[in-house]
Amino acid sequence: MENKNKVPDMCDVFCIDEEKIKKLSGTIPHTNELAELFKVLADETRLKIVYLLSRDELCVCDIAAILGLTVSNVSHHLRVLRVAHLVKFRREGKQVYYSLDDDHVIHIIKEGFAHVEHT
Repeated sequence: MENKNKVPDMCDVFCIDEEKIKKLSGTIPHTNELAELFKVLADETRLKIVYLLSRDELCVCDIAAILGLTVSNVSHHLRVLRVAHLVKFRREGKQVYYSLDDDHVIHIIKEGFAHVEHT
């Protein structure tokens, strides 16, 4: 009798590969911090800010003007990005300039865009 409830992306039988289970059991690293990083980047405005900062160092006013947002809104997003160690700032007189915290952030963004463009 044919099973009419077959799901095309699931096995038709349950079986496990003991070797693979032994090899991979206990190898999953702690994922909390990485999951939090992706949550921060899941916000479209923050992603746009990170993208802009991957291109150049900018002050809050510049970012707000480019994105058509208020300085207050951009400052809020930058605070979240700073807490997540994605951006850093430096003060020059009365101006505060933001940049990406390190090259890892650039790689994450570039790889993400490459993946999206690939699919």
